[in-house]
Amino acid sequence: MTQTFGERARAALGAHGRLCVGIDPHAALLAAWGLSDDASGVRTFGLRTVEAAAGRVGVVKPQVSFFERFGSKGFAALEDVLAAARAAGLLVIADAKRGDIGSTMDDYATAWLTPGSPLEADALTVNPFLGVGALDGAFSLAEKYGKGLFVLAATSNPEAEGVQRSIGSTGVTVSAEIIADVSARNAAASADGAWGSFGFVIGATVDWAQAGIAPFAPTAPILAPGFGTQGATPADLRPRFRRMSDAVIASESRSILSAGPDGLAAAIDARAAEYREVVSV
Repeated sequence: MTQTFGERARAALGAHGRLCVGIDPHAALLAAWGLSDDASGVRTFGLRTVEAAAGRVGVVKPQVSFFERFGSKGFAALEDVLAAARAAGLLVIADAKRGDIGSTMDDYATAWLTPGSPLEADALTVNPFLGVGALDGAFSLAEKYGKGLFVLAATSNPEAEGVQRSIGSTGVTVSAEIIADVSARNAAASADGAWGSFGFVIGATVDWAQAGIAPFAPTAPILAPGFGTQGATPADLRPRFRRMSDAVIASESRSILSAGPDGLAAAIDARAAEYREVVSV
């Protein structure tokens, strides 16, 4: 039987710790690394990051937009990076934030979650703001193939507060409604005691009380951007996420990638050690 994504994420965090290395080839980073600002540059950037991350962390997260900007050649570069990361034993979260209705969403899910697809990843970030039910096809496909989804729930960008913290039809915030809906799906799909495969994106700088959210069950992985350049530190992990801390995938990109290709492995080692230290306390 195929192991669920939730249990694979749990194993990866247990073996390698909380750090997830974002693969974000910003134009400025490409220049700093001495790479061309084109598809060849982002391919080299991605492959070098995968090489440095392999064996040091359990998870990487390519940001699709930085590859997509170069059209078909950029997507070809991304395919190479995704394949290399998965071949290296890393869990790969494609940060594409797809969200649509009907067959359109189904085909997005097919592209990113189907085994053997050129864009195959282990999990995909998805946008629920057309309604969580609009993602039904993605939930079904992820469950069928042992893949994961990370549903945007409480993001840290200030533009989101008006929508995500508004009160929904059930009398709680929209963020809380999303978490409740997805958690019910996890409960239906997961064995007792297992982690759910449908996780959440919850920013590391989000105040849970202000967002109207609370610890949830069953446990599911939390993809937490906001560490590093955006201001949160490893020391913030337990105070921010409390009893959900063990499920946190702490995503950092620029704060690590700015070390450059020669310093990248050492930067990953140092930051991963910081997360292991705070989690063990």
